[in-house]
Amino acid sequence: MSQGFYYRFNRWLERYAPTGLYRRAMLILIAPVLLLQGLMAGFILDQHWDNVTKILGRSLSREIGLLVELYEKSDKSDAATAEVERLARERLRQELHVLRGTQLPTNSVPAFYEIFDIKMQQYLARETKRPFYIDSEASNGNVEIQVQVEPGLIFQVITDAERARASSTPLLLSMMLGSSLLLLGIAAIFLRNQIRPILELSKAAKDFGMGRDTGDFQPRGASEIREAGLSFLDMRRRIARHVEQRTAMLAGVSHDLRTILTRFRLELAVIGDNPKIHPLTEDVDEMQHMLEDYMAFVKGDGGEQVAEVKVRGTVEAAIAAVERDRPDSEAQIDASGVPDLDVHVKPKAFRRLLTNIISNAVRYGTKVQVSGEIKEGRLWVHVDDNGPGIPLDQREHAFRPFVRLDNARNLDETGTGLGLAIALDIAHAHGGDIVLEDSKLGGLRVAVKIPV
Repeated sequence: MSQGFYYRFNRWLERYAPTGLYRRAMLILIAPVLLLQGLMAGFILDQHWDNVTKILGRSLSREIGLLVELYEKSDKSDAATAEVERLARERLRQELHVLRGTQLPTNSVPAFYEIFDIKMQQYLARETKRPFYIDSEASNGNVEIQVQVEPGLIFQVITDAERARASSTPLLLSMMLGSSLLLLGIAAIFLRNQIRPILELSKAAKDFGMGRDTGDFQPRGASEIREAGLSFLDMRRRIARHVEQRTAMLAGVSHDLRTILTRFRLELAVIGDNPKIHPLTEDVDEMQHMLEDYMAFVKGDGGEQVAEVKVRGTVEAAIAAVERDRPDSEAQIDASGVPDLDVHVKPKAFRRLLTNIISNAVRYGTKVQVSGEIKEGRLWVHVDDNGPGIPLDQREHAFRPFVRLDNARNLDETGTGLGLAIALDIAHAHGGDIVLEDSKLGGLRVAVKIPV
């Protein structure tokens, strides 16, 4: 049962807690402070305000009861009344007025939170045993109490609020709130300075994953954060060295293979136009095409730097490349839905991605529609066709290198099976992805999403 509650509580936190590290850290810092301050405020209200108010209210009621008793035991003459006023003024430090021929005001029912009025009514009823009236919010912050000593005679006592109730509670609460806000502000500043290196490391890792320049990143902060930053820099150097070595090796391999293919072409040209060597010529052309595909897949983005490009211009360039490669294709390509936006991508790699996807659509469909939009901080490019599509259970296999689907998209077609694999590799290098969906044209939709 405890594990179920712990699991549900964690799920609730994951759903409603802030997602950012700084906000979560602030919540962890603020929540205990607010809870502690709430408990302390409740303790102060209960122990300080309530108890002190009870003591002061009981004392004031007893003093008023004493004045009433002194008057009752006197001869009730003017001299006796004056003596009671003198004692109240000099010994009790209270302002007492004897009102004659007036009516006692009616008390209102105090609200549940007016603790002073509730307690004073109880105390005065017990100490004086006479009708009374309380005004806890009299002029100049005083407390006014009227007691009907006898019909037509009222004792009006006006005293400072500090003698009747605890008046320093708001000051204590204000000091608690002010000190808490000050300490939280200082803690927030130090916390932000501690979290900033983590955010910088996250940004550098994100930029590196998207193929962007990480700038002059320098690890700083706590020892664990610096260690993670140094590990990131070491990883970045090793990846850069690996890419550099692979690029150099591929350049040599590509040069050697192209030299051999060029030699084949020259030898075939020397033989002349002979129908018997046409199949051989086609094999050499296909080998050249396969070599280009292999090299493009292994080379990836080739260390290309990110630059600002226009989406519409890049799509039009990709369409032009497809039309050059497939001059006999009857497919109609509509790119009117592509927005005229500027994005930061690797220009050549992004164009190759679009070229491969559009070429794949043109190969299997007679109608191709290219559209795009910016949504949730990502560039979405959709390529729809009216071809046979790809079954749902085979779409994951379509991205695997050298895989050609037999029943739909690759029927009786030559190729290396690297088109979508190269496109997905380029999308991943930009920190994006490619998703295959059903097209509104009846065929396949290839949705490319890349952060911008």
